[in-house]
Amino acid sequence: MASSAPTGGPPANSGPRCTSSVPFTSGQGGYASYRIPAVVKTGVGTLVAFAEGRVGGAGDTGNIDVVRRRSTDGGCTWGPLGVVVDAGHDTQGNPAPVVDPRTGRIVLLTTYNSGDVTEAQIMRGQVTPAQGRRVFVQTSRDDGRSFSAAREITATAKLPDWRWYATGPGHAVALTHGPHKGRLVVPANHSTAPPAGSPDTGQEAKYYGAHALYSDNGGTTWKLGFIDADYEGVINANESTAAQLPDGRLYFSSRDQNGSSPGNRLDSYSSDGARTLDRPYQVQHTLDEVPVVQGSVLQLEGRRAPLLFSGPSVPTARRAMAIWSSTDSGATFTKATTLSQQPAAYSDLVQPDRKTVGLLYETGATGTYEKIEFRRIPLSTLTGS
Repeated sequence: MASSAPTGGPPANSGPRCTSSVPFTSGQGGYASYRIPAVVKTGVGTLVAFAEGRVGGAGDTGNIDVVRRRSTDGGCTWGPLGVVVDAGHDTQGNPAPVVDPRTGRIVLLTTYNSGDVTEAQIMRGQVTPAQGRRVFVQTSRDDGRSFSAAREITATAKLPDWRWYATGPGHAVALTHGPHKGRLVVPANHSTAPPAGSPDTGQEAKYYGAHALYSDNGGTTWKLGFIDADYEGVINANESTAAQLPDGRLYFSSRDQNGSSPGNRLDSYSSDGARTLDRPYQVQHTLDEVPVVQGSVLQLEGRRAPLLFSGPSVPTARRAMAIWSSTDSGATFTKATTLSQQPAAYSDLVQPDRKTVGLLYETGATGTYEKIEFRRIPLSTLTGS
């Protein structure tokens, strides 16, 4: 169950007409660092922001918990810090939350590994199954105040020859229209073992691939959807996010982890609710400003509303967080606004109300991971109307 912890101080610019707040500040609330933001809006309008609370520092290994804070005023102020799952000395992270439209419950997928092993060791196959990446699901029936115990779903979510594994990170998707209405879709990624006889170790970036999980019963059971199994190294689909377009298709956006093709963002579509891809992932060149980093996509409400993408906007550095807009279902993107020139990295988009877009993102004055800020952006800034 979620437990409370110190809030870490008041948010910035709080008030009924706020522009920003800071739900997670590194060094406060019992954690040396907060990373990997994700945010959802519940059926009653509450924003629930998730992050990894990292005990030992900003690194990806060690004692890492999943934490959350709730806002009932559109992200201007936040309630106490709550621990959603504490794996002890081990690592539990990559939060991928989604609100089930049928029940109103928050369904949260996360990924675990032993705190004593690294991603490189996992990719090289040097860990036991118990130490390696494992997948878990939790639910909240009370608007994000508390969560059920984490339940393992690795057997149905992960293939035997996969090594690395990560849900999201960032919000998952509930399909709201079309033949698969009500389906929950979680974008994810994995790495696979090299083929027999290969001199490779498995740590090479070409063994990364994207995939999706889906559930048609509110997160009780899960199935593997599409699997990107192109391990040639030209494109290396990694951390993924998704949005449902007005025509019912799913748009998938992925980080390209050092593929040999120019550009750092990949995308594809699914017309069957994430079971298969309409075409292989390909480079999205209108997002060539984005460095190698996680990004977020969000389809705004309304049939003619744009699809948004968020990420840093310096190709060689994690800085200058920006939002791009697409009016052609992700075929092309145009930069709509740059939030600041400060260091910035991972992000997640949400729509608090009909006139506002929210962005939860890692940033800082001198370092990328000093805080996770929530910025409220008027919709008119992004659409020009």
